Amino acid sequence: MTSPAEHPEHPGPAKPVHRTELELPDGRALGIHDTGGTGDVVLWHGGTPNTGEPPLPWRETDARWIGVDRPGYGRSSRVPGRRIADVAADVRAVLDHLGVATCRTVGHSGGGAHALACAALLPDRVTSALSISGLAPFTGADWFEGMGPHSRASLGRATAGRRAKEQFEAAGGSGGVDFTDEDRETLDGPWGWFGTVVAEAGGAGSGGLVDDDVAHVSPWGFDPASITVPVTLVHGEADRVVPVAHARRLAELIPGADLVTIPGAGHLSVLVEISR
Repeated sequence: MTSPAEHPEHPGPAKPVHRTELELPDGRALGIHDTGGTGDVVLWHGGTPNTGEPPLPWRETDARWIGVDRPGYGRSSRVPGRRIADVAADVRAVLDHLGVATCRTVGHSGGGAHALACAALLPDRVTSALSISGLAPFTGADWFEGMGPHSRASLGRATAGRRAKEQFEAAGGSGGVDFTDEDRETLDGPWGWFGTVVAEAGGAGSGGLVDDDVAHVSPWGFDPASITVPVTLVHGEADRVVPVAHARRLAELIPGADLVTIPGAGHLSVLVEISR
């Protein structure tokens, strides 16, 4: 299995990211990350909480990587009450601003649903979508089955609404993450890059995380069944942050979706498996 951008035979050093801001007509700012180049464009949606910086371990490819800070992260203005679907309008504005006609879209964890939103709502701009370790639409108590205690507590609090979730985070949140030992080992290698984007995302406070989690347990604003472009769902079978049942549910909802489950892989270690 290869990375979403297809590793070249002789990969070079990771491309640097150029950071800019786009001011929208409503006065909001969007932070943009762009490696530039003339290769195929891959639009990255980071997890929760992450900025939009594309993954360092995959930036040695020929692809042009673009990422957008979701509202409340990095340099993007917060939008309390945003829906998953709202990412599509922001992405269209960024693609227009950069002069990009079409792209592939890739999301990990909390970014998975946002990648699927772009696939559903921007079929004229998105040619395919890849969701890695992503969440399925909220269905009630069964949605939490297989989650570790930290994910269950954090996302469970989000079901009580934005203010309840803000209070939960202000009090210290769940106090941890349901990573496997392999996930933690992954952070000791090139994917230690996550530490930089998580730290930067948290620099603006917990607003982005709060809004992400509330959006995931609220109506998404689009129907995954409406997606017509090719979709691949990749999930580790040992994932306790987002259980593999979420990928299986998405595969049932999205017509023709290709489901790849990886035995023994966790929430982060699955990224290493994808790169093999």
